[in-house]
Amino acid sequence: TPPTTIPIGTPLTNKHTYILDTHLNPTPIGTTGEIYLAGHGLAHGYLHQPTTTATRFIPNPYGPPGTRLYRTGDLAHWTPNGTIHYTGRTDTQTKIRGFRIEPAEVETALLEHPEIAQAAVHTHPDRHGTARLAVYVVLTPAATATPQDLRGWARTRLPEHMVPSYVTVMDRLPLTANGKLDRAALPEPTTTATDGRTPRTPLETTL
Repeated sequence: TPPTTIPIGTPLTNKHTYILDTHLNPTPIGTTGEIYLAGHGLAHGYLHQPTTTATRFIPNPYGPPGTRLYRTGDLAHWTPNGTIHYTGRTDTQTKIRGFRIEPAEVETALLEHPEIAQAAVHTHPDRHGTARLAVYVVLTPAATATPQDLRGWARTRLPEHMVPSYVTVMDRLPLTANGKLDRAALPEPTTTATDGRTPRTPLETTL
């Protein structure tokens, strides 16, 4: 099985690497955050690009006054042995119900299921136009899990806002000529969320 994250080593001498959440707090081991760089050799900014410089080179709350952090846009997490594992880019993030979600993080969790051979997470609007997470999976040959089973299993591994609303089982994932996932060729989701209960009163039925 190919690795779901890429080990990229440790910081060089006199360099500092921080993996921070959206509030610039350090993330725990195993939790994905954005990579920020600091230390000797860090540039002062982008040449003749003050706006980009202001958004990428920010004051360093963990260093001496006047030093800066460089926001890379790369996502990663620390491992217990101090190695950094790359997991994706912030520009691939999507927003679901006010939460920023990295699809690769959801895919990594789903691939821990013994009957899922491949997984691709995409966003799809529901009938009200609200963005929902949709997962497309290729199962192992002897798999018996249903889409409902997979959603239930995902609930034991992921926060509620990261649990896919749609689960579609496919024979294979569509690929481009370069061998990358062809998101434009993904079909309409076939299985939607079945959580909740039936209406108990006429008012609930109307709602």
